[in-house]
Amino acid sequence: MNNKTIALGSDHAGFELKNDLLVYLVEQGYNVQDMGPDSADSVDYPDFAHKVGAAVESKTADCGILICGSGNGVCITANKHVGVRAALCWEPEISALAKQHNDANVICLPARFISQEKAFAIVDAYLNMDFEGGRHLNRVNKIEG
Repeated sequence: MNNKTIALGSDHAGFELKNDLLVYLVEQGYNVQDMGPDSADSVDYPDFAHKVGAAVESKTADCGILICGSGNGVCITANKHVGVRAALCWEPEISALAKQHNDANVICLPARFISQEKAFAIVDAYLNMDFEGGRHLNRVNKIEG
């Protein structure tokens, strides 16, 4: 059983993948906060990216996963929150490095460009990686404006 809490959100383009990830993560024992949306109807991605960003900022979630068509909109929005380091991830190696080197606490997935299988691999690579610290810590500490 994993005790990590993950805030999960999307827009309409990422709705199906969000729901697939919700089931996948719960089956692995993660606590998942579904931040919406509740349907595939057209929505504004910032509404849900801000919910995930706020959960990570307030530490009610250990990390976040956001999904939209390109991954860019939710990534830009989440990064407006203090202490949030959101990374656009389209390959497992990218998500692993985002955690190892950048201490990313939110990953953003481009639903229109990756398969469900690829999304699961990206999430697994991220969740199974630790921040390396060391030379990267000083760099991460310089990120906050």
